[in-house]
Amino acid sequence: MGRKNGKTMRKKGKKHGIFFGITSRTLMAISAGLLLLSYLSSYVNPAKAWFMTLFGLLYAPILTVNPVLLVWALFRRSRAFIIPLVAILPSVFIIGKYYRPASGTVSEDERDLRIITYNVGRFSLSQDESFSSWKECRDSVMEYLKSRDADIICLQEFQSESVEAMTSYLGRTMKGYRINYFVNEGPGYCSGNVTLSRTPVRNKGRISFENSADLAFYTDHEVGGDVLRVYNCHFQSYGISLSRPAESMEADYKKTVRETEDKMKRSIIRRPEQVEQVMESIDSCPVGAIVAGDFNDTPMSYTYYRLCRGRKDSFEEAGSGSGATYSRLKPFLRIDYVLFPDIYDAVLHKVEQKKYSDHYPVEAVINMK
Repeated sequence: MGRKNGKTMRKKGKKHGIFFGITSRTLMAISAGLLLLSYLSSYVNPAKAWFMTLFGLLYAPILTVNPVLLVWALFRRSRAFIIPLVAILPSVFIIGKYYRPASGTVSEDERDLRIITYNVGRFSLSQDESFSSWKECRDSVMEYLKSRDADIICLQEFQSESVEAMTSYLGRTMKGYRINYFVNEGPGYCSGNVTLSRTPVRNKGRISFENSADLAFYTDHEVGGDVLRVYNCHFQSYGISLSRPAESMEADYKKTVRETEDKMKRSIIRRPEQVEQVMESIDSCPVGAIVAGDFNDTPMSYTYYRLCRGRKDSFEEAGSGSGATYSRLKPFLRIDYVLFPDIYDAVLHKVEQKKYSDHYPVEAVINMK
C-alpha cells in the first residue's frame, strides 16, 4: 500500500513539475517577446502600427521583469535562463538612455553654451500647494530661471493673459534676455512656446502642426562667431489627466477607457507627422541645429529615433542617475530633451526636481569647441 502511494505521489510531483516548467518557460518567452517588441518600437513609424509605441512606452517596466526571471531561472538551475538572458543583452546599449551612473565634475569654459528646456505647464500644474495662484507659480519659475544664468531658455506651455502682458512681464523679469515666441491666442489668454536668449538672434520661424495647439519654432543664434539654430518643440501630448478624481473615472469606467484609448491613439499617430515637419526644416537648415523641448515620447520611440539622427543626447553624454523628466510617473518617463550636433560635446546635464510643473526643467551645457 505504501509503495503504491509513493508511486502516486511521484507521478503527481512529476506532472506538477512538468506543468510548472511549461508555465515558467511560457512566462519567460512572453516577457522576452514583449522586450523584443519594445526594442523594435523605435524603428516603426506609428502611422503604420500605432500600437508599437506602447511597447516602447513600457520598456522600463518590461525590462525589470526579465532580470527577475533570469535570477529565478538560475536559482532553479533551469536551462531556460537563456531566454531572459538573450532578451536583456541589447539593453546593455540602451539602459544609458534611462539611467547613468554618477560622473565626475567637468570644468566649463567660455565656449560652452548653457541651455534650459522647461515645460512650465501653463503655471497651473504645480505640485507645490503653497502657491495661491498661477501668477505666484510663474514668479517662482522666473526666479529659478534667472538663478541658472543660461544662455538660451526654451519654454513650452507658457501662458499669459495676452501677448502684450506676456512680453511686458518677461521684459521686466528677465532683463538681458531677448524674447522670441510663437503662441496661440484666445479670449483673455495666450499660450505657446517662448525662447529667451542672451545671444543675438538673426532669424526665426514657426512650424505649425495641423489640428493641434502644439507647435515648434526655431531661432538662429550668433554663438562665438558661428550661427546655431535652436528648435523649441512641443509635440502632441496624450491629453490624459493623471489628477482626475478616481470617483469620476469609476462612475463611467467603459467611457473613460474608450476616451483614453482614443486620445492615446490620436497623439501617437500625430507625433510622427509633426516630427517629420521638424525634420524637413532641419534637413534644409544650412547650420548646426539643437533640438530641445517636450517630445512627449520616451527614448524608445520613433520620435526620439528620428530626431537623434546626427545628434547627441545631453543626458547620454553627461547625465547621472535617473533621467526622468515627468514628475507624475517617475522614474520611468524621460520625455524632455536637449539634442545637439554630434560635432560638439555635453559637459553637463541636470534635471532639477522642481515642483512648479508636472515636468522638471532640464539643463545642459554644451562645449562648442
